[in-house]
Amino acid sequence: MTIQFIDSSAGLKDLCEQLAESTWLAIDTEFHREKTYYPQLCLIQVANDDVIACVDPLKIDDLSPLMDVFYRTDMTLVFHAARQDLELLFLLRDALPQQVFDTQLAATVLGYGDQIGYGNLVKQCLNVDLDKAHARTDWRQRPLSPEQIDYAADDVRYLRELYHQLEAKLVDTGRINWLKEDFATLSATETYQSNPESSWLRIKGSGRLKSSQLAVLQQLGVWREQRAIKQNLPRRWIIKDDVMLDLARFSPSSLDAMNKIRGLESRDIDRHGQAILKAIEAGKAVPQEQWPVMKRPQPLSNQQDALVDALMGLLRKLCDEQTITPVAVATRKDIEALVRDQDSPIKHGWRHEIVGQKLEQFLAGELKISASQQQLEIQ
Repeated sequence: MTIQFIDSSAGLKDLCEQLAESTWLAIDTEFHREKTYYPQLCLIQVANDDVIACVDPLKIDDLSPLMDVFYRTDMTLVFHAARQDLELLFLLRDALPQQVFDTQLAATVLGYGDQIGYGNLVKQCLNVDLDKAHARTDWRQRPLSPEQIDYAADDVRYLRELYHQLEAKLVDTGRINWLKEDFATLSATETYQSNPESSWLRIKGSGRLKSSQLAVLQQLGVWREQRAIKQNLPRRWIIKDDVMLDLARFSPSSLDAMNKIRGLESRDIDRHGQAILKAIEAGKAVPQEQWPVMKRPQPLSNQQDALVDALMGLLRKLCDEQTITPVAVATRKDIEALVRDQDSPIKHGWRHEIVGQKLEQFLAGELKISASQQQLEIQ
């Protein structure tokens, strides 16, 4: 099938006419994010059973005709590992398509493993080895070679076949409705909205700070996030995480005192010094009752730890019966949350349906397990 390379408004209009009757489309994107806060869209790949096209957003000013196709109410958009692609669509449209299908999530409930990569899934399902020669391509560069375009097209060429195959398997196994909640989360705007107030939670090492220092770190995080958004720069280009931690820990009260913070360059002090001091003062002014608190769960007792071990064994047995990788259903932390009677992914959706209910029954004394030769038996 000939790959169409669309780099003009006229070509885009013609492509949209070809896609007009589609009820589903396989979608992928190429983007660059190393030097910006927001991803820079560099290529859009789209396919159905009859068309494969690569659309050049660097050459076309108005992508709205294609977005109108994507956002039709009767359209299902098919992705593999959809979040980053959907983030780009959200930035373009300030809205999200409401019908999505993620082949990575579908593969999870069909026993192909947790967070399986596109290439591995194509190999397992279609017995095709994808070319990796252009994996490090800078997609901002033009012109793109025919080999690069063909490489990019592979991301939707086989995605449409995966969609047909995995959807059929979901129907055959009665699991077609298991992923409704997961797909709905992918289409929720709050999934992609930045929240400067909580940006400090992404700073590694924050758990080592005192609550009073966390109040300062939170204000510094708000300032850095807003600055990064305004300038469209990576957070680390504003102030690095380890410097943020030391600023919160030592809370310098003057520009001279900032010179003692390791890793804080003179140019950073010149550019951001006053704003940093203002954020530190705002953090110090936060009332104690409003200080952020890192939730550190109490260690499990020996008996609780043994109970988690038993539940992990039951999890593995139930997943083996369903031909699903246990890690795709629940981690040990998820099981620990269940033992603590806290919220856990295993209490919701398909995970609760196939495993969570059984684990809750075991905890309630309504289900027993025993050993029979070399396997567990459920009673």
